[in-house]
Amino acid sequence: MTAASGIASGQAARPPALWAPILKDAVLAALVAVLLALPLVGLQTYDIGGGALGIRTHFDWVALAGATVFAGRLALRVVDRLYRSREQRGSAVLARLAVWGSRQMLPITLVGIGFAVALPFLPFSSRYLIDLGTTVLIYVMLGWGLNVVVGLAGLLDLGYVAFYAVGAYTFGLLAQDLGFTFWEALPFSGLVAASFGVVLGFPVLRLRGDYLAIVTLGFGEIIRIVLLNWAPVTGGPNGIGEIPRPSFFGLPFARSAPEGVTTFHQFFGLEFSPDHRVIFLYFVILAMALVTNLFTLRIRRLPVGRAWEALREDEVACRALGINPTTVKLSAFAIGAMFGGFAGCFFATRQGFISPESFTFIESATILAIVVLGGMGSQMGVVLAAILLVSLPEFGRALAEFRMLIFGAAMVGVMVWRPRGLISHREPTLRLGTVRVR
Repeated sequence: MTAASGIASGQAARPPALWAPILKDAVLAALVAVLLALPLVGLQTYDIGGGALGIRTHFDWVALAGATVFAGRLALRVVDRLYRSREQRGSAVLARLAVWGSRQMLPITLVGIGFAVALPFLPFSSRYLIDLGTTVLIYVMLGWGLNVVVGLAGLLDLGYVAFYAVGAYTFGLLAQDLGFTFWEALPFSGLVAASFGVVLGFPVLRLRGDYLAIVTLGFGEIIRIVLLNWAPVTGGPNGIGEIPRPSFFGLPFARSAPEGVTTFHQFFGLEFSPDHRVIFLYFVILAMALVTNLFTLRIRRLPVGRAWEALREDEVACRALGINPTTVKLSAFAIGAMFGGFAGCFFATRQGFISPESFTFIESATILAIVVLGGMGSQMGVVLAAILLVSLPEFGRALAEFRMLIFGAAMVGVMVWRPRGLISHREPTLRLGTVRVR
């Protein structure tokens, strides 16, 4: 009986020993919060007349801040402890879900493509929803392009928006000076952007990690500053306007056309609607995104794709296998930049106007956040992250105002609980067959 009571008392004494550090940490965090909140929100000056200032106290706000931090810190530590205790069980569940998802990837992909194709014709569809879908698809295409550089080759690029801008300005200049249409300028936009990718690749051949990120960030800012100050060519801050819209095999989406030119609605016997052009642009970017995905999936199985993944895992081992890192890096930068140029060309024809303000660092940060949150190297993860990050601010003004705060919190959460992204499972490029030994 004494032994049993001793064991029971020992078990009862364990929880305080386990929870004491958690409570101590929460109390210290609340104390720090109170000390910081006291001068910031606890004391407020106001004018009492005659040029004199008075001090108004808000100790209730300070107490509320301390209590909130205490509760939040305590909840975070408790969740973290419970998560760690169930980490193995959760990992097994996630592994089963990942295997199930990989096996069902084809049906899921087909359902997603079918929904995307049918979206403009669904009963609840609207012009706003189609425009939002077009924006999401632009970021999906950009995410897949950056995924080649970051996810497959392992090269951190913080200046990807530069290729986006190069593609857009290539079309704008070709349309302004030579009268090119969207379809004529599309391959040139990709080619010029790929050339800029090679130009960026040469200076960073010997750089890795943070140094590579700094150089690519500087490259993106250089492109923006050049576009901003080279006014005789790029228009400077005024940008380039009157960029032509795409046509449907030469049929313009206009109410009326010059003599001898048939419009889209006249050719098909439809009543004119401005939604025709919006739906057509949606299907154009959908087709471009699907082609980008198919190209990426195909090239991953080729030797160059396997070389990218080898470079990402270990550059020294990559050299030992006889792979030339110079060629591999340049090919990754060129192909990733090409997709960015295509997306930039579409952005220019969709907007009809481009300026340097559309290609700031925040765009590069958004595209990189899509790749990291979705899971580097995961095609489906990029789609999921693009839908979340682009659609979330559209659900309310408050969400739009705190967009960057949400981005930061999402990045921190993913790094803590899902370091490899929302969809971290990736199908292997090659599978080794089993050999039976008799």
